Amino acid sequence: MQITQAGGRDPLHVVEHWSHRETEILDALRRFGSCRTHDLARRLDVSEETIRRNVKRLAERGLVTRMHGGVELRETGTETPFNHRMQENVEGKEAIAAAAALMIRDGESLFLDIGSTAAYVARALRHQRNLFIVTNALSVVNALVGRNDNRVFFAGGELRVTDGSALGDEALRFVQRFNFECAILTASGISAEAGFTLHDPAEATIALEVARKARRRIMVADASKFGHTAPMSGIPADQIDSLVTNAPPPGAIAGFLARHDIRVVVAGADDPDPA
Repeated sequence: MQITQAGGRDPLHVVEHWSHRETEILDALRRFGSCRTHDLARRLDVSEETIRRNVKRLAERGLVTRMHGGVELRETGTETPFNHRMQENVEGKEAIAAAAALMIRDGESLFLDIGSTAAYVARALRHQRNLFIVTNALSVVNALVGRNDNRVFFAGGELRVTDGSALGDEALRFVQRFNFECAILTASGISAEAGFTLHDPAEATIALEVARKARRRIMVADASKFGHTAPMSGIPADQIDSLVTNAPPPGAIAGFLARHDIRVVVAGADDPDPA
């Protein structure tokens, strides 16, 4: 998996293999904010020395800050809590969701991810019928289960308390069982240099698998994501077919999207016919 690190004017791209332990550490820190080394060791059933080695690597990537006897997430590497994101740019996200919903046909199979804009898309799909929906987001389940003969499948595993999402190995194995006619995906940042980026390595792993299994891949992102870069590389641009947004992308990003033949649908300005 490619990790994007911001350094100077241009990002430095390096190939880095994330260990399962490092993913577990980041997940624990997203739940609790900071942890003492011995608490992490006990929680993950490994030695403190193992935790220190993994924390050192995470600190070198700029994702965590080491403290005396403990570790915390770097503020620049964290994401706004889900409930707050659901209240940000509501009008823009509703417009994006309405446009994206027009690209989904009755009876299609689709995946919706854990992003707040995907949650708005789920709400906009409540009038579609006979959808076959797979998700790892409780917000999507709540919006679509029991409606219009939809079938809803929820990934297994422990629910993350910050956003009601299921991540990790069990959720990944669940997603691998399906093929999708369409995937609705989100990003934490979109830049001409780093592409589509995310905050969470476990989220990125599932997104990559979903993109591989889907026939059409629709990225939904409001204009606030333009020009921002999150720590994790997300889905490669050549695996995205369309971007639905609420404002035209700025020049450099527009050029990046054009080079990768990504169709841009501006909600309210374009005709979002199904691709």
